[in-house]
Amino acid sequence: MTSHLRPGHDPAPRTARPHASPTQRLATWSARHRTRAILLWAAVILAAFSAAAVQAPRQATQLELGVGESGEAARIADAAGMPDPVVENVLVTSRDGRLPTDAEAAVQQAADALAGLPEVAEVRGPVPSQDGTAVLLQVVLAAPRATAEQDVPAVQAVVSDVRADHPDLRVEQVGPASIGAEFQEWLDADLAKATTLSLPVTLAILLVVFGAVVMAGIPVVLAISSVAAGLGLWTLASQLVPDPGMVLHLLVLVGMAVGVDYSLFYLRRFREERHAGRGDVDAIRVAAATAGHSVVVSGVAVILSMAGLYIAGDTVFTAMATGAIIVVAVALVSSVTVLPALLATVGRWVDRPRVPVLWRLSNGGEPRLVPALLRPVLAHPLASLVVAVAILAGMAYPLTHLSLKATQIEDYPRTLTTMQAYDRLLAAFPDSSASDVVAVRVPDGRQDELAAQVAALVDRTSRLPDLFGAADEPWFSADGRTAVVQVHVPHALASDAARDSVRELRDTLVPATVGGVDGARAAVGGDVASDMDYTANLDRTLPVVVAAVLLLVFLMMFWAYRSLAVAAITVLLNVLSLAAAFGLLVLVFQGTWAQTLLGFTSTGHVVSWVPMLLFVVLCGLSLDYHVFVVSRIRENAVAGMAPQEAIRDGVVRTAGVVTSAAVVMIAVFSIFGALSFIELKQIGVGLAVGIALDATIIRVVALPSLMLLGRRFLWWPGNATRPVRAPAAPAQEHGEPALAARR
Repeated sequence: MTSHLRPGHDPAPRTARPHASPTQRLATWSARHRTRAILLWAAVILAAFSAAAVQAPRQATQLELGVGESGEAARIADAAGMPDPVVENVLVTSRDGRLPTDAEAAVQQAADALAGLPEVAEVRGPVPSQDGTAVLLQVVLAAPRATAEQDVPAVQAVVSDVRADHPDLRVEQVGPASIGAEFQEWLDADLAKATTLSLPVTLAILLVVFGAVVMAGIPVVLAISSVAAGLGLWTLASQLVPDPGMVLHLLVLVGMAVGVDYSLFYLRRFREERHAGRGDVDAIRVAAATAGHSVVVSGVAVILSMAGLYIAGDTVFTAMATGAIIVVAVALVSSVTVLPALLATVGRWVDRPRVPVLWRLSNGGEPRLVPALLRPVLAHPLASLVVAVAILAGMAYPLTHLSLKATQIEDYPRTLTTMQAYDRLLAAFPDSSASDVVAVRVPDGRQDELAAQVAALVDRTSRLPDLFGAADEPWFSADGRTAVVQVHVPHALASDAARDSVRELRDTLVPATVGGVDGARAAVGGDVASDMDYTANLDRTLPVVVAAVLLLVFLMMFWAYRSLAVAAITVLLNVLSLAAAFGLLVLVFQGTWAQTLLGFTSTGHVVSWVPMLLFVVLCGLSLDYHVFVVSRIRENAVAGMAPQEAIRDGVVRTAGVVTSAAVVMIAVFSIFGALSFIELKQIGVGLAVGIALDATIIRVVALPSLMLLGRRFLWWPGNATRPVRAPAAPAQEHGEPALAARR
């Protein structure tokens, strides 16, 4: 009987093959019910993404972001009902020195116009500077801090009118709301350019990798859909875990990276099996058992790595971990469910339309560079390992000089007009830089004693002009049991003198005054204290997070491969790679030599939260390559290959997909590394460097050397193992041509 089935489009048998893994069974169902699987996936993605259109993520408040003693001070003040208005400043200065005679008229015009705005609760001042070069109006906005940026345009309109009426004066608005509004607008525009550029760059790289439009487009579609669904699901999750402001950017970065990676691994194995003569369903089944298994192991490992951030007990890291876990989970589920359906649908069109030159390049046979590099490594594994470790250790050495600092307003770029006004404000009114805040709560009946000690505290700060400026009028709660004292600090936020002011309050002044009231609960906060507490919390929790993540990776790899040696090698290589990446991060950003090259101004520090985030992200992403290569080596070992040949074949045959995935990630991360904001620049550069090290020194030198040296502990004869289930198709099935023997 003549078969009417097209070659390469065989129907799957009605029952899954014996001993099929869950990944294989899921892939078989998806391939058999391709239309249903695709429609279900599309409906889920659309439903998840629609949440982002209905509701915006809930933003974290300063109270939720606080940690340590400074967070306690904020909670004491908030619980007592202390108002927290947003104060904007209208600064009037001369363009050429002292103020002209008409400055008073300009200030009065601004004060009268601002007082009539419904967006303004109060206008304070005017206050002249000591040198007579500036006058300051303080504008208290009517809206709460969470929505204060919405009132900025109304104040800016008044400032613009006054500036137009007095062209010889510089009339500027500057404050937390106006700086935040301009900064966010600038950052969104920068990120929009990066995101827009990353998509065509990714597609172009994939076209070079596959030489075919369909094959290149599938990973991009799945990555974009994963990010879209992740954004919607994060909107819902943020109602419980508020967004500190960076989660959406991290979600896009991680989502695009893993979405492309997972699809790429699956597609390359599917394509390889089809070229070896298998039909679509059999090729999907083998890809699910091998690449699909690697994707599941890698995805779970990434999720566990990101979960390590919960240990920090910090709202920022809790939110970032939640967002990253969501998008990785979506990418993982998409790759093992709908991807087989898409491959079964496109079938023989998977290699069409072909891009003529790129098609020939992508199908040029075994790569030449990797085998050449592997030859001396496999011939002299110990010497190769020593050289690789020495190189990585040298790169890691600058890490011994790591200095952490949280990003403050003063670190924002001076291309912003509000930041230029900020510098002029601090020059004319040094006390505007920062303030230390002391919050005290005492038992009932101690109100009089509290008032007396607050006065003593203010008096003692006035006697230390090197540390403190003027103190505002103390605020007392209605019941008199809570007092809040704000003392200005005439120093830059990150200066040693500013930090000394906090230490003086915490160690000496507060214990000797308000802290001495029986039953008092006192805490010192403010911008400087918040920076100190945040960095101190990271110093305490970073070692715990590192140890926990490495332990989780070890247990995950042991569970997946039933090998202590593989688990230990994974942890060791992760430590070497991450240490080297962090060392280069310190070398680049704590020095000044790379400022012109990368377009930034060094602060002499690494942003305090960046190392912990980079650690968990890189720890997870590096496992993508590691798991894929190790799984192929293990597959070879189970098939009976000798150790050296199994390692060589595993590394060489995965070289194309691993290099391709790494190039995609490095390109996307480098785009973000080219952004102007120092936080995103450090993240982008750190991720790009880490991935580059993993895909080169680690994969080609360190991993083969260690596996060859430790071969007696791995999967070769005499070692217990759970074999990889990569089923061989029968020689003739459903009209398919006979399959060649597996290499």
